[in-house]
Amino acid sequence: MALDLVARKPATDRTPAFRVAPHNVEVEQALLGAILVNNEAFYRVSDFLEPAHFFEPIHAKIFELAASLVRAGKTATPVTLKTFLPADLDIAGLTGSQYLARLAAEATTVINAQDYGRTIYDLALRRSLIGIGEELVNEAYEAEIDSSPRDQIEAAERRLYELAETGRYDGGFQRFADALTSAVDMAAQAYQRDGSLSGIATGLKDLDRMMGGLQPSDLIILAGRPGMGKTALATNIAYNVAKAWEGGVRPDGRIESTNGGIVGFFSLEMSAEQLATRIIAEQTEIPSYKIRRGEIEARDFDRIAEAARVMEVIPLYIDETGGLAIAQLAARARRLKRQRGLDLLVIDYIQLLSGSSKRASEGRVQEITEITTSLKALAKELTVPIIALSQLSRQVESRDDKRPQLSDLRESGSIEQDADVVIFVFREEYYLKNREPRPGTEEHFKWQTEMDAVHGKAEVIIGKQRHGPTGTVQLQFKAEVTRFADLADEDKLPARMED
Repeated sequence: MALDLVARKPATDRTPAFRVAPHNVEVEQALLGAILVNNEAFYRVSDFLEPAHFFEPIHAKIFELAASLVRAGKTATPVTLKTFLPADLDIAGLTGSQYLARLAAEATTVINAQDYGRTIYDLALRRSLIGIGEELVNEAYEAEIDSSPRDQIEAAERRLYELAETGRYDGGFQRFADALTSAVDMAAQAYQRDGSLSGIATGLKDLDRMMGGLQPSDLIILAGRPGMGKTALATNIAYNVAKAWEGGVRPDGRIESTNGGIVGFFSLEMSAEQLATRIIAEQTEIPSYKIRRGEIEARDFDRIAEAARVMEVIPLYIDETGGLAIAQLAARARRLKRQRGLDLLVIDYIQLLSGSSKRASEGRVQEITEITTSLKALAKELTVPIIALSQLSRQVESRDDKRPQLSDLRESGSIEQDADVVIFVFREEYYLKNREPRPGTEEHFKWQTEMDAVHGKAEVIIGKQRHGPTGTVQLQFKAEVTRFADLADEDKLPARMED
């Protein structure tokens, strides 16, 4: 049939040729004809194709009308559709009724409907790409004084990724057998991996035993009151994962990790230099305040230099930009995965992120809801675990037992709901230290006994875990160097040699 519905100006030697946006009128006509002959064709494209994807406005209108009728349980045919088209409609010399009849008369089989739909969809994406490119060029030419090129790049990345996310027709249901195969493959990989973990090892054996490692697509909330060591635990895990990384480049150019992982760390509170100093302190066991003040000896500097040589080659990437919007964070995480690879994302911390201006105007609770929902969606999209740190409300301080609970999370509704795992860091020593009685008294001796029992110990409380048990893991904590380590249980120590 191939009625050419686009009026084109003939090119001459004096008239510069112009390019028409990508489209295929014949494919649009073939799909619409298939739908009009057999409405089953509509269901083969209905989960990804929309009227806006058609190039010809009349085709978009016909598809929209047909979709409305089919979804209402009615039959979409040339007869039922013609009443909804204007009586004076002229389509390349044909009336609306004649055009519908011609579409149906020259229709192809329903078998090809999905392929036609995908062609229409892909061409629509290409037209959207052209639109984004034109907007990018125009914005670059006409940029306002307070608009930086970096802002324009991030805005373009965001629009491109939004287009990439909509540009998918592989969603919907999948066969259970396919999901079963993926589950068995995951179990096989866990069996072969060091520690027999299905996820990425944190480097803390007791925590890994409870969680099975950090699972892909999980949003892990790590929360605690100030001074508990949540940032220290996050940096410990990030460094352990990056240090253990082993992998290579696949034939298609993608980076594949076989052990450990490539880590992205958004440090919204500390600078990259402060974070690096903290990690050096953790690894060398030289207090960071001594490093900053220069209170170190020659052998200490040698240890720092050796640690730096190891650290400079590990795949740990730090973004120290403060006040990031969640959309900017997502764009940068996607860019890191595309350029360097990404296996774990750490965010310190949620309350320093901002949402869209619309959500911000609705209140902080709605803004946090948008942030946590976006983080969970990002974890699924990138197929990586995200560890997001969070502050706890002050109501913890008013209780005798100051161990955190899920209700202590700030704006807890959305954080608790969106999280796959919620972990609290708690150190009894921190609170006990501030309640020291007068030395020499009986209360002081009792206090000293309690301090000795909790000194250098921390509790990591798993308050929620979708795919595993909840409970408490005891860890060793060296406060001076902010380092967490496995706690050596008495029954795990080697037997003592008697004289």
